[in-house]
Amino acid sequence: MMQRILLEEGKFIWRKTLCRKSVFHSSLNKPFPPNVLQSSVFATSCIICAKARSLRKNREYSEKKLTRYFVDYRQISFIGGRGGKGACSFHSEPRKEFGGPDGGNGGDGGSIIIKVDQQVKSLSLVASRYRGVDGEPGGSKNCTGRNGKTTYIRVPMGTVVKENGTQVSDLSRNGQEYVAAFGGLGGKGNRFFLSNETRAPLTATSGEPGQERILQLELRILAHAGMVGFPNAGKSSLLRAISEAKPAVAAYPFTTLNPHVGVVQYRDHEQVAVADIPGIIRGAHENRGLGLSFLRHIERCRFLLFVIDLSVENPFAQLEDLKFELEQYEKGLSNRPHAIVGNKIDLPNAPANLEVLRQNVSHRVIPVSALTGQNVEELMLHLRELYDGYIQMEDMAGRQTDRW
Repeated sequence: MMQRILLEEGKFIWRKTLCRKSVFHSSLNKPFPPNVLQSSVFATSCIICAKARSLRKNREYSEKKLTRYFVDYRQISFIGGRGGKGACSFHSEPRKEFGGPDGGNGGDGGSIIIKVDQQVKSLSLVASRYRGVDGEPGGSKNCTGRNGKTTYIRVPMGTVVKENGTQVSDLSRNGQEYVAAFGGLGGKGNRFFLSNETRAPLTATSGEPGQERILQLELRILAHAGMVGFPNAGKSSLLRAISEAKPAVAAYPFTTLNPHVGVVQYRDHEQVAVADIPGIIRGAHENRGLGLSFLRHIERCRFLLFVIDLSVENPFAQLEDLKFELEQYEKGLSNRPHAIVGNKIDLPNAPANLEVLRQNVSHRVIPVSALTGQNVEELMLHLRELYDGYIQMEDMAGRQTDRW
């Protein structure tokens, strides 16, 4: 038995030495001796003989699976931490009969704070109920209880906090905080009630309960430009053509169920964020189709891109319907700086519809083809002009601009 153990131990030391030799020879780029190559065939711990492992690729989710992870509305119940109890005790020490009260105060309850995190892109990780950490009770020898730890809830930029339908906070900057619920104050120990009249108080109070609130969190996408159009107008294809975003593209309506943000890169390292808003239909302001759930994402866009399908008859009616839906949702929303983009110019009847559209509008119309890439550079240049105009207006007003 002893000989078997020594034999196994010798084999282990020999394999370890062999692996070190193989690493040393590979670092010096020297050929291996024949006996080493023959003996290292079965050495699985050797770097040369180890199995090569490829890097794990990120899984690409479909649009329906992405819908589960993208959440832009939450109703949450917040309860602050309860304060700790005050202690009732008296000092006890040899040769000191009347030491007096020494009960400490309880710790304060922990608050709940909503904090903006630039890395978070959805409200899917936000729970429906949060309770703060309770404060610890006080102790003897005038020891104060520990305060409850503050609970932080990470939310994306552009989150609006509402209470009973009234907006109470707009979290649009990275690191911005809002206290959702304050923790309760800690109770008082009997030392607190010591006075000239009461030399041995027996009173100690309990901690106060934390604040209770029910708040609604709404996510509004932060982007410089927002693409507005009817379903199947080619907004997702156009976003693929001008940026590195990969939204789903298919030949049926409502392919895009969530807003997608693509970043347009320029040679001077400037970046313009463009949001692909899901398709709007007639009556969207009455909550038809995807309705109001995604119209609110347009509120944050500084300028708009009206994407018109030139393969459909009467493209001017599309533009009027889109402006009407935006005006019904919020007054003045359609009057923001915008560009009219006529998509699908490569189709046979598109040039004739383009001329009809240009005759009815005084604004500039940019014909493009997201499929072939025709006039995409012209659109990107006009998009940069809108962005530079926005930056200039913000600088003149003395406001901080939204840099992506």
